[in-house]
Amino acid sequence: MTRGKVRTGAFATAGIFLLVGCSGNGGSDNSNKIKGAEAAPHSASPSASASPGVQRPKITLPSSTKNVFEGQHTGDPKKDAVLADNARMVNSEDDAISRGKTDTPALDFYSTGAAIGSAQVYIKGWVADGATWIGTTRYFDRKVSFRSDGAAVVIYCSDESKAFIKDKTGKVDRSPATSDAYVLYNTRLTKSGQGVWRTVDVDSKRGAAECQP
Repeated sequence: MTRGKVRTGAFATAGIFLLVGCSGNGGSDNSNKIKGAEAAPHSASPSASASPGVQRPKITLPSSTKNVFEGQHTGDPKKDAVLADNARMVNSEDDAISRGKTDTPALDFYSTGAAIGSAQVYIKGWVADGATWIGTTRYFDRKVSFRSDGAAVVIYCSDESKAFIKDKTGKVDRSPATSDAYVLYNTRLTKSGQGVWRTVDVDSKRGAAECQP
């Protein structure tokens, strides 16, 4: 069984996204081996340079949990900044799940508006079950575009085939991955006064054909 819990927002139905298709390049290994599970505890912040002078909350994932973000460096500094904060938003949610909290500083720092509400509902589902996840989630085909109002749109795929739910007893479900392990995300971000790209809305589609290997 893969992670199996997907955030959804309401804004895609309003037609405010610019939809870009994702292709599942890179293939998939459906074995149950968990890459990165033996790694030492690590900071989950992406390596892209942050806005100068901004005090960013620390995000740390457990050693058994790893997010891999492909295509971070596009050659366009503005797009790279958006992708970096998109990655930090994702990591802030997994940091909150690992802590069993919905009010972490990082969560509020990288999400706002409808996105923070849906993030809290998403995290509460994990906390209520006493569950976390281990393994590696890969984020790929990450595409950035900018709207006329200055907002950014990031559309990307995730591969959860090597991420597994760990229940409150410590048991890990390593059932073989299915097409539902691949998720298409459509997100909107706006730039704060501090220069941080905060996620405002999120929509997702589990089992999306665009993200299949």
